[in-house]
Amino acid sequence: MPSGPVPSATGERATRSAVVTGASSGIGLAIAHDLVGAGWHVLGLSRSRGGLSDAATWVPCDLADAIAADEAVRAVRDATAGGMDAIVHAAGLQYSAGVRDLQPEQGERMWAVHVRGAELLVSGLVGSLVDGGRVVLVGSRTMSGVPGKSQYAATKAALVAMARAWASELAPRRITVNVVAPGPTRTAMLDDPNRSSVPPVVPPLGRLVEPSEVAALTRFLLEPTGAMVTGQTLVICGGASLP
Repeated sequence: MPSGPVPSATGERATRSAVVTGASSGIGLAIAHDLVGAGWHVLGLSRSRGGLSDAATWVPCDLADAIAADEAVRAVRDATAGGMDAIVHAAGLQYSAGVRDLQPEQGERMWAVHVRGAELLVSGLVGSLVDGGRVVLVGSRTMSGVPGKSQYAATKAALVAMARAWASELAPRRITVNVVAPGPTRTAMLDDPNRSSVPPVVPPLGRLVEPSEVAALTRFLLEPTGAMVTGQTLVICGGASLP
């Protein structure tokens, strides 16, 4: 893969730019660091800066707050007046509960961050996205349904439907839209007490997925290598989705 500020598939741009949500930790942070290392200018949206590199631009944002999210989108739009090359929506949280113990407010918060956040982000920034740009939504292997994770799975399944619809709409502009769906990944989310009722299971390949591996797959889609991949869901799960 290119490792510096080379011309993108969208034209001669000295430095490519990407908006990455959830950029303070976990998969979002890994994606932000990977892109910075490859010469991209990253605008990271998150509630705190966390581990985000000083080489990236931090935009404070709580995607669960629609007003704050809209303000952050406007700030990004102003900061990228020359256009942007990619949008990566990696912000996420997880609550787990069996069907008898579902809490509507938990489902609503996950929907706000995962789905409404994607809507606000992509709808608000697609006009600034250059022709031939990229959109990647970080989903989950659980999108097909996992016991104890029905609310979480539903929000991640919605991303797949939105990605395919947007891919069709944006194809005339050569903008690709895809979902990267990780299985159990070694992030702090695995230790979150909100998901303690459904502990992670080590995949058949014998270890958890590394955030850097999800980042590498994401960058494959953002680089010229991913120019002809759109409307697809790429699962990286170490075999967790096998029968």
